[in-house]
Amino acid sequence: MSNNLDLNHDEAISKLKELVEEINVCLFCTDLKTDDGATCRPMSAIKVCDQGNIWFFSEKDSQKNNAIAADKNVQLFFSHPAKSSYLVVNGEAVIILDKAKIEELWTPVAKIWFKDGKEDTNISIIKVTPTTAYYWDTDGNRMINFLKMVASVVTGNNLVTGNQGTITV
Repeated sequence: MSNNLDLNHDEAISKLKELVEEINVCLFCTDLKTDDGATCRPMSAIKVCDQGNIWFFSEKDSQKNNAIAADKNVQLFFSHPAKSSYLVVNGEAVIILDKAKIEELWTPVAKIWFKDGKEDTNISIIKVTPTTAYYWDTDGNRMINFLKMVASVVTGNNLVTGNQGTITV
């Protein structure tokens, strides 16, 4: 049984933050017109800010950045099957080269990709502003939901509950 909960403004941003922080890694898709999957790559989100923008580190000279320069429309697919949490974000991406923003968003994990750290000359930031988003998540943890599924089979009633809906930032 699923509840349709469309979220707006503060509730939407809160849900977006919750799901992105919980899932973290998404398939980040550019060149949406090709629709062949070759332009999707795994990316780790740095954070969701209070305005609902999703932030990523990227190499300035990457194919992804070149694709964004040609077409700002992107799709992000977040999936956490173990928690039955899913999120699809359609948005507009921009490349940012601001040193102060790099400093603000920097995490030690980013050094894996940028060997010179925050001073790496090939570092950029991608800001994705959601235009539309849709989520699905299930109440409870995996074990509880497994037990609910077993009980559902026995009773003939669906006891697994969840939510789905649009996120409008």
